[in-house]
Amino acid sequence: MNRRTNTDVPDFILMGLTDSEEVQLVLFLLFLLMYLMTVLGNVGMILIIRLDLQLHIPMYFFLSHLSFLDLSYSTVITPKTLENIVTSTKYISYMSCFTQMYFFVFLGATECFLLSSMAYDRYVAICDPLHYPVVMSTRLCCSLVFGSYLIGFTDSFVNVLCMSRLHFCNSSVIHHFFCDTSPILALSCTDTQDIEIMIFIVAGSTLMVSLLTISVSYVSILSTILKITSTSGKRKAFSTCASHLLGVVIFYGTMIFTYLKPSKSYSLGKDQVASVFYTIVIPMLNPLIYSLRNKEVKNALTRVVQKREDSRHLK
Repeated sequence: MNRRTNTDVPDFILMGLTDSEEVQLVLFLLFLLMYLMTVLGNVGMILIIRLDLQLHIPMYFFLSHLSFLDLSYSTVITPKTLENIVTSTKYISYMSCFTQMYFFVFLGATECFLLSSMAYDRYVAICDPLHYPVVMSTRLCCSLVFGSYLIGFTDSFVNVLCMSRLHFCNSSVIHHFFCDTSPILALSCTDTQDIEIMIFIVAGSTLMVSLLTISVSYVSILSTILKITSTSGKRKAFSTCASHLLGVVIFYGTMIFTYLKPSKSYSLGKDQVASVFYTIVIPMLNPLIYSLRNKEVKNALTRVVQKREDSRHLK
């Protein structure tokens, strides 16, 4: 079989989710609607948090960055997916493919540790409320966010550096709707065992360390909540972290299912469904999860709207 180096591969072909034109039309409309809701929901969350002074606290500082990551996450994948659905070429250049993969891994790894930071914030708020303003200082919050981005950058750099060592033979067809690690590994004609091990270690460490942090935080939170005597107190304490816990379960569930396994067990159908969920659906759901279950966000939205109405009447 003729081996071609990376520079010999001018384009990849993203096969997408289906060949059926009828299904493609439905998917295009569905994904377009989801993407518009993602943009509206996440931009709305960022604006509300910035405009309402009562939301200028650590919890919403982290949430604004989560909205930014979800918006970026979806933008890296969805527009190109929509383009490929309506065009017949479905080409993506080698550089564009690896750029998409880089930002996808970068944003995903960053979100893992941002969710860990949010879990720690809830731990301090519930388990040590008297020291919360001191512990969750502006400096610590900025450090946690910066650290999340730094880990995401490092994780993605190692991932793409490993993947750039791959060689591709006669086929340039990626059986997926975006440039993900597993289908590109499957496309390579070289021995990928060492690269798989390295990527598995990096991805596994990212998921496990962040998930362990979240688990320890919520075990402590649950233990503290169970010690509260009043039912209303338990309900109030649990409501402050219920939205975050729901977001964590959805995000990590699909990530672990997709990535913490060898490429030999890669299943096109199942992995594509999981990929649609965490690249398109979850970024749309997060603003709904954190706003519909959160009275502070609803009240902030009311105040922002009322303030705009008042300023309009004054003019």
